[in-house]
Amino acid sequence: MKTWDNKSSSSSSNASQLPIMSAWQSCPQANASKRLLPERKQFLDTIKLISYRAETSMASVLRQTLTRSDDTRALLRQIYSTEADLFPDAVSKTLTVCLHHLTQAIHDQALRHLCDQINATETIFPGTDLRLIYKIGSS
Repeated sequence: MKTWDNKSSSSSSNASQLPIMSAWQSCPQANASKRLLPERKQFLDTIKLISYRAETSMASVLRQTLTRSDDTRALLRQIYSTEADLFPDAVSKTLTVCLHHLTQAIHDQALRHLCDQINATETIFPGTDLRLIYKIGSS
């Protein structure tokens, strides 16, 4: 107990000797936080903006089928975290994304509507010639 008291009193006396504020230039280079380059920050901000717009578009599609439009963002978070199986088919040139069922049947219906809307775009998976197909369930 005595050693604890000695350590705590010595650390508090050391803390009182530290400056309250210090200049950025006086910070050692190893401890300095790294700032993002303006180009990198702009690139990351662009990715965030594109992601937000895509999420907003999906939310507007889901609102067409849900009775409570307030649930769309929560449903999208659930969709993003649900498991999926991928089935590539080189012969038919498709990549089937089979999403597992959600917690409620009404959510599955809304997800099925979203999948139909996305499938209608006939999106090709980047870097391949495989067309994306979204499904719900095991088959």
